[in-house]
Amino acid sequence: MTSLSSPDSITPHHHGSHTHPHVHSEASLRQLINRLSRIEGHIRGVKTMVNESRPCPEVLVQIAAIRGALDRVARLILDEHLSECVARAAREGNIDSEIEELKAALDRFL
Repeated sequence: MTSLSSPDSITPHHHGSHTHPHVHSEASLRQLINRLSRIEGHIRGVKTMVNESRPCPEVLVQIAAIRGALDRVARLILDEHLSECVARAAREGNIDSEIEELKAALDRFL
């Protein structure tokens, strides 16, 4: 992956037997990393709560907040995948394999 200082960050995107560059704008990548960092901190907070024997309902509320935050990150990733990867696959003529791989990923995700 290239550094965040470049206009676009490119990482190989593996699809079955072929690979194509996966391009994220710097702003999009920064937004995802910032959200994941906040989630990471939130998880550490829940770990501390458990270690301190905080009331279970309080812990469960925080876990629900983490789930919501993870769902929002997943939505951002899915939106970007649809607008970038699926659109590119359509232009390149390999939309069927892209859709099948997305379906497989969604089956595991949901």
